[in-house]
Amino acid sequence: MNLFDLSGKKAIVTGGSRGLGRAMAEGLHNAGAEVVIIATSDSVFKTAEEIGSNGAKVYGVKGNLSDRTDLTNAFNNAVEALGDTLDILVNAAGITRRTKCEDYTIEDWDSVIETNLTAVFSMCQLSGRIMIKKGKGKIINVASLASFFGGITICAYSASKGGVAQITKSFANEWGSKGININAIAPGYFVTDLNTGLMNDPVRSEKIITRIPAGRWGIPEDIQGITVFLASEASNYINGTVIPVDGGYLGF
Repeated sequence: MNLFDLSGKKAIVTGGSRGLGRAMAEGLHNAGAEVVIIATSDSVFKTAEEIGSNGAKVYGVKGNLSDRTDLTNAFNNAVEALGDTLDILVNAAGITRRTKCEDYTIEDWDSVIETNLTAVFSMCQLSGRIMIKKGKGKIINVASLASFFGGITICAYSASKGGVAQITKSFANEWGSKGININAIAPGYFVTDLNTGLMNDPVRSEKIITRIPAGRWGIPEDIQGITVFLASEASNYINGTVIPVDGGYLGF
C-alpha cells in the first residue's frame, strides 16, 4: 500500500491561487486528490485550470474569507463541487500588515485577525461537521515561525499565528477520538509575495539568511512533501502538532 496516495480524496485549499497555497494544492493534486482552491480574485479560475490540466479535477471558487457570509457560501460551493463530501482541508490563506506596534490601527488588526484566525476557525468548524459524520478527515492549518516568536512590526500577524497553533491543538483534543487529524505547518522564511518587504530589506534579509542552516530561503515546492504527508494515511497517529518547515531556523 502506498501510504501517500491520495487518489479519490476530496480536498479544499484556501489561498490556493498563489504562493504556498498554490504549491500545497499542487502537491495534493499530484498525489491524486481532487481539489478545490478558494481565493479572492478571478485568477483562482485560471490557476485551477493550470493545476488540473492533467490528472484529477481541480475547481476554482472565488470567495472573500474575511467576510463571514462569503466564507460560508464559498465553503458550500466548494463542497458541492466535490460531490458533497470532504476529506482534506488546508487553511493556507493569510495576510499581514507591517506597522510599528504604537502605530498599528485597529482596522489593520481586525483585518489580519479575521482572515488569519477567525476564518481558520470557521473553515475548521464547517469541515469538521462533515468529517465527524464520516468518522475521518485531515485538516492542515498554516501557522508560522511567528507562532513561536513575536517578530517585528507584525503584532497582529504574530497574534493570529499564535492563535492558529492553539486552535489546532484545541480542535485535535476534541476531534482526535472522532478519526480526525488536525495539524499545522509552520513555514519559515519562504520566497513569497508576503515576504517581499523582508527580501528587499538588505539588513533584515542578511540576518535571516545567516541564521538558516540550509543557507537559503525556502521555495514553495519545499512545502509540498509535508502537506501530502499530513493529508495521507501515513500521518494517522499524528495530531495537534505544529511542524516547522524552516531550513533549520528554529534549531540554530
